[in-house]
Amino acid sequence: MAERSVQGCIHSVFWKARPRRFQHPKTMSEALRKLLNQSGPTPVITPHVGVLTLHFQLYGCEDLKAKRKVFTALKAVWGREPDLAVAETADQDALDCATWTIASLGSSTQQITQRLDQIEKAIQERIDAAILDVHREIL
Repeated sequence: MAERSVQGCIHSVFWKARPRRFQHPKTMSEALRKLLNQSGPTPVITPHVGVLTLHFQLYGCEDLKAKRKVFTALKAVWGREPDLAVAETADQDALDCATWTIASLGSSTQQITQRLDQIEKAIQERIDAAILDVHREIL
């Protein structure tokens, strides 16, 4: 199985957070309309990306189907969030361990750090696997 890269996760976050191109003019707010019609320098918004990589130890998984079942909640709950991308990035064929990466998109490093803290805590509570190692990176 091909490993899914961190770049793929980051691309997925940006894809989910992209602005809708063909928005009907009637749905555009007046404030946005004024902002778009202003002349002068265009404001630049630089998104920040946080990457959380979790290494799990699994016990009692007899096949890959049982392993996937352990992580169903991880993908189902956090995979639907618009500011997150979730993927198993290593150890796909191993039955005793798993590596999952979560990429988060935000407007500030503080916001991303808080979001990743919240996600890590929730994963510890919901996923029935021991976390061996946690690696964070803010890009």
